[in-house]
Amino acid sequence: MSKILIRGAKVLGGEPQDVLIDGAVVAAVGPDLSAEHAGSAEIVEAAGKVLLPGLVDLHTHLREPGREDSETVLTGTRAAASGGYTAVFAMANTFPVADTAGVVEQVWRLGKEHGYCDVRPVGAVTVGLEGRKLAELGAMHDSAAGVTVFSDDGKCVHDAVIMRRALEYVKAFGGVVAQHAQEPRLTEGAQMNEGVVSAELGLGGWPAVAEESVIARDVLLAEHVGSRVHICHLSTAGSVEIVRWAKSRGIDVTAEVTPHHLLLTDELVRSYNPVYKVNPPLRTERDVMALREALADGTIDIVATDHAPHPHEDKDCEWAAAAMGMVGLETALSVVQETMVDTGLLDWAGVADRMSFKPARIGRAEGHGRPVSAGEPANLTLVDTAYRGSVDPAGFASRSRNTPYEGRELPGRVTHTWLRGTATLVDGKLT
Repeated sequence: MSKILIRGAKVLGGEPQDVLIDGAVVAAVGPDLSAEHAGSAEIVEAAGKVLLPGLVDLHTHLREPGREDSETVLTGTRAAASGGYTAVFAMANTFPVADTAGVVEQVWRLGKEHGYCDVRPVGAVTVGLEGRKLAELGAMHDSAAGVTVFSDDGKCVHDAVIMRRALEYVKAFGGVVAQHAQEPRLTEGAQMNEGVVSAELGLGGWPAVAEESVIARDVLLAEHVGSRVHICHLSTAGSVEIVRWAKSRGIDVTAEVTPHHLLLTDELVRSYNPVYKVNPPLRTERDVMALREALADGTIDIVATDHAPHPHEDKDCEWAAAAMGMVGLETALSVVQETMVDTGLLDWAGVADRMSFKPARIGRAEGHGRPVSAGEPANLTLVDTAYRGSVDPAGFASRSRNTPYEGRELPGRVTHTWLRGTATLVDGKLT
């Protein structure tokens, strides 16, 4: 049947309502649609569950082409659907780098052919992520992929002249440069957050100022040029204050925080378990609290996963040799519930804003981040917020298992995901 009746769901955490999907769109939302439609629609009982617009991740590493041992577009989008996502932005640090129209179109077409969600390629800012020469920004934007977000994520666009030129270039078509804020000279040999724990463990410290100094420079460049800049995976209390100051001046800056930076601290590095090695590094409890407050008050605009899959051999080794990164698509919503909703800092409407509406707006993902109302695309996520269980990476859809939450009890479970009315996840199982 083409019609689906979601019965008794709390839309954005509000009063229970019925939601009718007809084909690819939401046909009706109301308190009692069963009498009229129950006989002609597939029924999904949703009493007590929360219905959200499909989540949008502005920062996902799908690894294809080139590192299919870590992830592919197929496995990565299956993980996304399991986590409630209907659109993801695929970062450019693939092999070859997504710095030409040809490569971004390849990723876009793989998403069309195999994706369990929509895949929006992110184009590299510089050729080969080398920071020396601008990539084909206009050609990538004009390609079939229609790239609007550009990032050298994994590396910082550290040259101020190159960054200025990138901001000037994307301004012409309303694009945005997403900066990985890491001053390379200040982080040479860095292994973890610089502080008490790094001193005690004897590991090279990664100072907060390495992030904060780049953000300060780039918001001033964005102001000078009159362009948009987005800050990837903001991680320090000082970075929060810089972004807050920039917004108070009317600078067009947005920022994201990852779920792991909302929950985990550098104290976990005492275990020397490489699963906690990430870029930027886990910070202090003070930073974590500042990030939560900033997400609540809107200084930080969105939650982005920075889903960074790695094969077993790249993580199951000594700390210094281990790759940086964590998978996050399948646990992001649970971590946000734990840190923001269950603490009273955000309600579910706020979660929809930070994980669907705003990321879709920043990345210009048409058809996503839309209200749950009649006439809108049926990109939806149903969440059992009362569920609580331990994380078992063996059940992940992702090809990689490098999660920091293995065995940890987290709340919430996505039970259903719909992409334009087609179920990609039903009762917690991929279709």
